[in-house]
Amino acid sequence: MSIRLILKDQPMRSGLWKWINNCHRQQSFWKRSLSSSESGCSNAHSDTVVNGIVLSLLTFVELKIIFIDISKLIKFDSSPSSVFQIDFELKSKFRQATDLPDYVKIVEVGPRDGLQNIKQFVPTDVKIELIQRLANTGLPVVEVTSFVSPKWVPQMADNTEVLKGINKNPNVSYPVLTPNLKGFNAAIEAGANEIAIFGAVSETFTKKNVNSTIKDSLESFYLVCEEAKKRNIKIRGYISCVLGCPYEGKIEPSAVAYVAAKLISMGCYEISLGDTIGVGTPGSMAAMLREVKKVVPVSKLAVHCHDTYGQALANILTAIQMGVSVVDSSVAGLGGCPYAKGASGNVATEDVVYMLNGLNVKTGVDLDSLIEAGKYITNFIGMRPESKVSRAIAKL
Repeated sequence: MSIRLILKDQPMRSGLWKWINNCHRQQSFWKRSLSSSESGCSNAHSDTVVNGIVLSLLTFVELKIIFIDISKLIKFDSSPSSVFQIDFELKSKFRQATDLPDYVKIVEVGPRDGLQNIKQFVPTDVKIELIQRLANTGLPVVEVTSFVSPKWVPQMADNTEVLKGINKNPNVSYPVLTPNLKGFNAAIEAGANEIAIFGAVSETFTKKNVNSTIKDSLESFYLVCEEAKKRNIKIRGYISCVLGCPYEGKIEPSAVAYVAAKLISMGCYEISLGDTIGVGTPGSMAAMLREVKKVVPVSKLAVHCHDTYGQALANILTAIQMGVSVVDSSVAGLGGCPYAKGASGNVATEDVVYMLNGLNVKTGVDLDSLIEAGKYITNFIGMRPESKVSRAIAKL
């Protein structure tokens, strides 16, 4: 039997062909071949006709294709040629479920999240040099430091010197982490023009990380956000432990959605969803995102994955297949939260860029320069890069 899909608008035709190309790039398994031709219909539209039965599933995405859930995707037109017309109301859902973004923004967190857990103190001039090298790779965002008490995070004690010492590229954003008003004021005095606040969905983690309850931490963030908005300072929000907590175990997606909605309402332009201990899988990532997307537009979401169980790239691919187009990562795979037991490094920026290059998704980042930046900091620290790509290229 042959099914013909009559696509009467150019956006839907383009979306379908992009989906087919994405499937091919990801080496999805096809049970039957897919061919196309132009319809001979007398309709004024130039209708694209797709012949064949699609039974494949996109990698890591729960996607109900035509025959699996035909009643929800299409209307039956009882004509001799068995033409099916795709429902207008479901076009956007179809496109979102099967599309990849043309561009993914990489938020480089190495100088802050990557270095904060390194026991040996990294000199200020080395941090500044790392930031300059990362900015020169084409990365659009390089998170610089955090304005926290040096008692709790000694590695960030030189935050003011680092922020003031950078030769800022006008095409790069340089956000800093500020947990409270004291940190915010210090950051503004040092010249910050973008800040980040960080919360969690676990009461125990929040207590250990910021010595507060979730409720009290949100109230503290509200004060910071109000001051930031008065000064036209951009605010990014982080949420930790979205797929699991080292103290409380499994986290309900609804809890993540609740905190995300709160941060958006305070004025955050973007919410980074962090798998702090790297326990997430494509399944749990998809379930969490489905819930969060109910209360926060996907265009305002980012993912921040740790690679403890080797799932980071799979989770990122799942996220971008679901519409997320911002990914946090750390050069050379540096990092790990000092208050999250068992947290290994962040996913390596080199590995993320390599994967996205293979999917023909643009990042604007030069991979060779990025690898060199990773070598620079790991050579100083005295460790091997955690990036699989960097290690593989070193062996060539």
